[in-house]
Amino acid sequence: MPVAEFALIYRYFSHLGRGEAVDLSVGDDCAILRLRAGERLATSVDTMVEGVHFPPDSFPEDIAFRAVSTAASDLAAMGARPLAMTVALTLPESDELWLHAFSEGLAAAVAEYRLPLVGGDTTRGPLSICVQVMGALPMDQALLRNGARAGDALYVSGTLGDAAGALAVTAGEWRPSADHAQYLLERFNRPRARLELGMALLGSATAAIDISDGLLADAGHIAAGSGVRICIDPARLPLSAALRSHESREIIERWALTGGDDYELCFCLPAAVAAPPGTTLIGRVEAGAGVDCGLALESPAGYQHFDHH
Repeated sequence: MPVAEFALIYRYFSHLGRGEAVDLSVGDDCAILRLRAGERLATSVDTMVEGVHFPPDSFPEDIAFRAVSTAASDLAAMGARPLAMTVALTLPESDELWLHAFSEGLAAAVAEYRLPLVGGDTTRGPLSICVQVMGALPMDQALLRNGARAGDALYVSGTLGDAAGALAVTAGEWRPSADHAQYLLERFNRPRARLELGMALLGSATAAIDISDGLLADAGHIAAGSGVRICIDPARLPLSAALRSHESREIIERWALTGGDDYELCFCLPAAVAAPPGTTLIGRVEAGAGVDCGLALESPAGYQHFDHH
């Protein structure tokens, strides 16, 4: 991109770089972050591509917020304290109105997650957003996928299936009431990373993962990593009123079990440990392998949004 376009990007994003852990932000070759004594760094990166991870007609502010949320959700799944993020933005053209709206969504995410923007890159090409997040973990603690043990209870946060329901609305496959449609679309466009819950689970949860590919697929990662069998009771799945308004219980359960993009946390707790507020007991961990929900589903690998191949 020409120098003028770099100046344009700097104008919109450079003010988002202040934070408690930031010693040096945008403006030099690297940012410099500060860890507290006894901490180590956790980092993850996620890329969102137009037409693959979000519809081409999405609002720029929603694209920005969603991109940060999906990346920050990985910090939540590890129990990490958020430190900072970088954003690599690929744009078809330099559009000031689009950039202004995008920066508004980015600013909202920076404020909500306490994730200052300390660097990034810009280039020309098909629209895509790559967000790298950095967080801090205690030297001796982290939420991993390999600690679940037989006898543990399985929980999830929030409600499941809302993002899949939103995609059905977007595709014209379902027409719920206006209020329900608005709720579902908000859940897809602006998911909330459960950072506070992740940090609260440190030291008590035996395993955790965020639900990006669908509950069955992601619980399967815990089962495989821990060498256990996970049993899920579909009757216990937490469902929003908007999703329950669909006439088909079969479709609702399929969306809740295999529809990704909810970015809730799925985690295991020893049976004697009380679950945090806002979470729901949905199953148990047993000896064995794999995931069982008692249902035969067409898409056990998780919902593949916008993939019609």
